[in-house]
Amino acid sequence: MKNTVQLIGHVGQDPEVKSLEGGKKLANISIATNEVYYKENGDKVEKTEWHRVTAWGKTAEIIEKYVTKGKEIAIEGKLTHRSYDDKDGVKRFITEVVANEVLLLGK
Repeated sequence: MKNTVQLIGHVGQDPEVKSLEGGKKLANISIATNEVYYKENGDKVEKTEWHRVTAWGKTAEIIEKYVTKGKEIAIEGKLTHRSYDDKDGVKRFITEVVANEVLLLGK
């Protein structure tokens, strides 16, 4: 089995892009995906999930140049988990998708 994630959704805010030493880029975005289903009684349920996405290098450059808040995109990457200690010493956990491909959809 392979760790592969594919998402199609709308970007929640303009990308956060950083230039690192050596000129390498890092982009962070959040993507909203929607699921619609109906309960047994016929009630419609709409559920939105937010996904944290990180991209490096050329993929980050594409995001920086073409992706804006509200844009519909497709991403492919891998699911990762990491942790860090915040300023108060509390351990925080993050799950994110590290994107290796971005496809621009819609207008």
